[in-house]
Amino acid sequence: MDFATALGLVAGVATVLGMILIGGGSLASYYDTVALVCVVGGAFASTMVRFTFPIMMSGLPMGIRYGLSMQKTTPRAMLEEITQVADVVRKSGPMGLENVKVENPTLAQGLRYIADGYDRDFIKDALEKDRDNFVQRLDDGSKVWRGIGDVAPAWGMISTVVGMIMMFANMEDPSKLGPAMAVSLLGTLYGSLVANLIALPIADKLSLRLTSEDVLRSMIIDGVLQIRDQRSPTIVREMLTAYLPEHHREEMAEA
Repeated sequence: MDFATALGLVAGVATVLGMILIGGGSLASYYDTVALVCVVGGAFASTMVRFTFPIMMSGLPMGIRYGLSMQKTTPRAMLEEITQVADVVRKSGPMGLENVKVENPTLAQGLRYIADGYDRDFIKDALEKDRDNFVQRLDDGSKVWRGIGDVAPAWGMISTVVGMIMMFANMEDPSKLGPAMAVSLLGTLYGSLVANLIALPIADKLSLRLTSEDVLRSMIIDGVLQIRDQRSPTIVREMLTAYLPEHHREEMAEA
């Protein structure tokens, strides 16, 4: 899991628990099944109405898999790896790729295309389609989680209204006023937590991951095409430097 994500979730949960315990309350008093079902079930129901079922089934796991994890390969590390592969091909030709092992699946696929002798246009089209499809899935995931974040507070308010109705409908029975008030207040709390601690942060993480993956995969595509043309490692390195953040370029220039 991404360190910032883990730290943020722990800090958010600790903040809520700290407020409860400092206030002298018990954790059991902050749980209500009716309010939880209303918020979580209602938020998912509204999101399913908003999106198609395939997008929902793709978007939810995308958020868990990519929104909570960090990117394994940085653009700078990828630049160094592509430069090394370009040096191998420059010296040994495409047959030298048989002894090259890379972890990134997109780069590995591109190198297999080169080793199998596919033409430049096919390699470019295939890798670009793979990149665009993956980026689209990340975008769908971001929209799904943002949709959950948008409607969760509203369902918290619906829970509040339901609780108020339950309370007014049972004014003659004081024993039922407490549970009804719990539904009323805890629904708002649950809706805010689901939206602002879980759904919206995951949506924003997916948006950031979308941008970084787009840059990384575009770098890989350009690198693979340059390797296929057997460009020198120096030219490949200089060309791919444009994908790096400014501070990384300055560090490389100084080095």
